[in-house]
Amino acid sequence: MPEQHEGTERHEGTAQHPAPGRPGGSRLGRRRLLRAGLGAGGALATARLLPGGAAWAAAAPDTDHGTAQYDGLWPQARRAGLRTDTAAAQVWPDWARYARIADGTFNEPADMQSYVDALKAQEVSVIELDTLLSDWLTDAQFAAHMAEVKMFTNLAHAAGLKVVMYYPSLELISPGGEKGRSFYKNDQGKNWVQRDLAGKPNVFYGSVVVWVDPGDESVWLSPNSPWRDYYLNRIKGVAATGVDGIWPDVPIYFDGVLSWCDASTWGAAAFRADTGLDLPKAQNFADPVFRRYVEWRHRNLLRFQLDIADAGRSVNPDLVTFVETVSMDYRYATSIGLDGGYLRQAPGAVSQVWEVDILGNYDGMRHATASDWVCLISMYKYARAASGTKPAWAFSYGWQADDASLVMSQLIAAGCNPYEVKTPFKNDTVDGAMRTRMYRFVRTNQAKLYDPVSIAQVGVYHSAPSRDYVAPGEGNGMYVNATAPAGIADWWGGDDPQMSCASLPWLGEFRGAVKALVYAHVPFDTVPSPGLTAEDLARFKVLLLPNLQAVSDTEAALLRGFVSAGGTIVITGPAPTALDELGGQRSEFALSDVLGLRRADPLPATRQNSYGSGSCWYVKTLPGLSYLTKTDQASADQLLTAVRQSAPPAVTLAGDRRIFLDARRLGTDTVVHLVNFSNFADTPAAFRSAPANCTLSYALPAGASVTAVTVASPDGTDPAPKAVPYTVTGSTVSVPLTVAQYSVVTITAG
Repeated sequence: MPEQHEGTERHEGTAQHPAPGRPGGSRLGRRRLLRAGLGAGGALATARLLPGGAAWAAAAPDTDHGTAQYDGLWPQARRAGLRTDTAAAQVWPDWARYARIADGTFNEPADMQSYVDALKAQEVSVIELDTLLSDWLTDAQFAAHMAEVKMFTNLAHAAGLKVVMYYPSLELISPGGEKGRSFYKNDQGKNWVQRDLAGKPNVFYGSVVVWVDPGDESVWLSPNSPWRDYYLNRIKGVAATGVDGIWPDVPIYFDGVLSWCDASTWGAAAFRADTGLDLPKAQNFADPVFRRYVEWRHRNLLRFQLDIADAGRSVNPDLVTFVETVSMDYRYATSIGLDGGYLRQAPGAVSQVWEVDILGNYDGMRHATASDWVCLISMYKYARAASGTKPAWAFSYGWQADDASLVMSQLIAAGCNPYEVKTPFKNDTVDGAMRTRMYRFVRTNQAKLYDPVSIAQVGVYHSAPSRDYVAPGEGNGMYVNATAPAGIADWWGGDDPQMSCASLPWLGEFRGAVKALVYAHVPFDTVPSPGLTAEDLARFKVLLLPNLQAVSDTEAALLRGFVSAGGTIVITGPAPTALDELGGQRSEFALSDVLGLRRADPLPATRQNSYGSGSCWYVKTLPGLSYLTKTDQASADQLLTAVRQSAPPAVTLAGDRRIFLDARRLGTDTVVHLVNFSNFADTPAAFRSAPANCTLSYALPAGASVTAVTVASPDGTDPAPKAVPYTVTGSTVSVPLTVAQYSVVTITAG
């Protein structure tokens, strides 16, 4: 699956190694790898991955029993001497904020101009240049290729386009390396390789995964080994070509053939330096040292990402870095060590390209259920939130033009920048006319799409430690329907029901809370837990805390302060705040005072408790999970009653509940996004797209009057905003609309 792609895309040809017929960017789905039981990675381990690296040693907390509390990510960074004044550090150029991205490459220098011209004609503004940097290259080969990259970059700049260079960060492929010379056998690969907890090297040969051709070798390197300096020096070489950005591909502990890397001598030394602990001997979530290892890997990879960005900027201070990140809101981050939320508060011009996957490699979202579509919404909303105030670039996969444009509509509505590709590859468009039409819409309306601020008063808390430590199991939960519809091959879940988010107590509850808000047309934002600050919570009136169990003392204090200052929280599940952030049992609920409950007492089915100026609504069951699977209004009401009372939205919609609504503000304009997924049902059916009628209403601020209402859409031939009729009754503006796939409504009030 594209989402399962480890980001190690290979093109059909490169400047030095043309290979006609090579499947550019195709990757074997992780779920299929795990289901097949390949090596130690045959079972999807689900534990929590966090950060580490020798640079964090100065910030290591108390390590008694290996279960020390982590009181927030960036306070430790400050103790370690890392810059955290993110507002001053993150000045993003407009080209990155308004990017419209597409893959580009060249087989020979003579092809360069034609590639640039074709992409410019499709309204592309940023070229992701993917050539042969996946391969083992000598220094001379690398230098020669950088001269060609510079030539390509100059041509792109002359056409007004930017170039971001794709470069795998921890994988190196040796063409022909299974029987011939290879980096693992004949260079430093055997010394620098990632190893699992049993000491096995993370190296394999072609036919195991699609992106490694038969006969080729793939070796995954330890970020703590001398590979780090090797790679960072080459990053500097890329930066010297004049490219505008670096695109490091998935810095992960690859789990396709082995699980729980990196237990190499390099990884062991870094873990010991950071924690004072020896590596665990095996996967065991009951072992506090193993849980600490899970946490440490996130931090370790975070430091590597920051070092990559720093290396590029040491050559070109204007360089930006977008790290391809394949782990979304679901549980894949647990097994590969890359939690995207950790980069949110990181200093500097470094953000993510989110690899948001679809259901079928050769079907896209054409057989999605409505709940599957909600999962896609959840992933894009998470991507936008986990990138913080930085640009959030994201993959927009499609199979045919109509499903591709609907997926891209949702991506844009969530506030992400589109990188349009045809599944399962990454070097081709689904349809050139569709890409051109959608990208022209983005260009025409870019300020309205990317400059406003959210007016959502409801947040959904995404607890990374709860995701990782609550009921570890086999599935990762990317979507609901894990069973392929009849006649559809290469399905994300591989017909394994354990893969469904409905089988995961924490994730199912989180996704169900998202579904309840989407179906109620309530604007909301995801709130990622890593690096949580009071500022993150200040704009919300209500915060949903689905099945929140694992929480740090710092997080608990921030949530307590939110309620005390007048906020409302809705917390669900059988063990509210019963675990610390490393999955250890607490003797008392971290929010016992806010809940009005003690752990030793029987839990009530429901409880409302006043605390300070705010209130806490508690539900012992998992109403979100129930709503995800049954779409029963009683379960939704358990989540939404507090929302209706404490944060009634200013923007409402009368129409099919399967119309996604989001709302933002730009000056005196209220910008409302509407995406129509009403043609999806509770069971998979053939894709169709039909318009939906609805009425949008907006409660004007006191003393304000509406001066204009316009609608812009990529669905027709003209993407410019058009005035539409509206009525005003008292202080409410009503706008009747017909939404094909995507409409952006702007209400201007003065």
